[in-house]
Formats: sequence, structure tokens, C-alpha cells
Amino acid sequence: MGEDDEVPSDLDFIVGHGEAQRVGRFRYWLGEQRWEWSDAVARMHGYEPGTVEPNTQLLLQHKHPEDRPQVAEVLDRVMLGEPFSSRHRIIDTTGQVHWVIVVGDRMLDDTGVPTGTAGFYVDVTDVLQADVSAAVSEVAESRAVIEQAKGVLMVAYGISAARAFDILVWRSQETNVKVRDLAARFLEAFTGRLPSEVLSDLDHTLLTVT
Repeated sequence: MGEDDEVPSDLDFIVGHGEAQRVGRFRYWLGEQRWEWSDAVARMHGYEPGTVEPNTQLLLQHKHPEDRPQVAEVLDRVMLGEPFSSRHRIIDTTGQVHWVIVVGDRMLDDTGVPTGTAGFYVDVTDVLQADVSAAVSEVAESRAVIEQAKGVLMVAYGISAARAFDILVWRSQETNVKVRDLAARFLEAFTGRLPSEVLSDLDHTLLTVT
């Protein structure tokens, strides 16, 4: 049975049974000042299992330069055998940046004396990228709906884009509905309800404007 195939412990119930490349274990032994990485943690850093012996200097080399001060503080806690948690970036051997969550707790001997730290890495890069992509997509969708509603108000009242947005914000506050949702409801209620004479004028303008 390999190190990544251990009997499930409390850590497994915390992180769940993730993909082999996404969740891995580590240990740090105080007396020997020795690190142990599971296969998954080694791969997160870009190494094939068994090809590198982790040490504190190697860990720091893989931390993103902007995150090293934060990680140095975390390592101080590790060296004291204290619990910790951190979210930071590591750079693997190919130069790829990974966002990881690292959580550690004390290892104690039978008498309750700390012998080191044990914990896990979770590679959350894909999750964060998905969250960012979803947020960008939502912003773009919201902006499109709001812009459409603003356009209707601008044409109907002969006002500027800024004043049209002010109206939407005012109604949003009055109804306690988000601007994006209000704009969508407004457009849905307004669609297909233009009087025939307005539609005729619209058709004529569309076909004759140059």
C-alpha cells in the first residue's frame, strides 16, 4: 500500500476523496527536521514521486515570490510544531502557478509531546479559475441586460445613458431588487408591447437611416 493509499483518516473526511493530483499529504518531523511528501504533493510541485527529497529550502524556492513572506511565517509555525493554515501560490518545475490550500496540525507522541506537523495540500487552481471565469461571465451578462434596459429608457425618454442608469438604480432601491434582475424583468415585461404606430415608426427609421 503506497503513501497515497492509506486508510482514510480525519483529514480524508475534511477534504473528501479528491483527484489524485489535487489532494496530497505532507509530514514534517521536528527532531530530524525532515519533510515527507505524498506522491500527489510531489506532482503539484512538478516532480515525479521519489525523484526529490523535500526540504525547507526547496519549499521556499517553489513559493511564488509575492507569497514568500507569508509562507515564511507559516514555516515558523511548522518548525515549532504548531497548527496552521495558508492559501498561497506555488510554482512547479515547468513554471506553472498553482493556488494551494495547506493545512497542518501537530503530531504528538504517546506522552503528548509534539513530534512534528502533519497535514494536507489541496490544489484549488481549477476551482479559482472556474470561479473567476464564472464571475467574468456573470458580469458580462449583467452588463448586457443593463445596457439593453438603459437603451430602452434612453430612446423612450430622450435621456443620456447616465440618467437612464440612475432610473434603474432608483427603481432597484425602491423595489429592493438587484439592478441586473430589475433590468431583466423590465425588458421581459416590455418586450412585444410596443404600440403598432411606434413599431411602424421604428421600422421606417430602421429601413431608411443611412
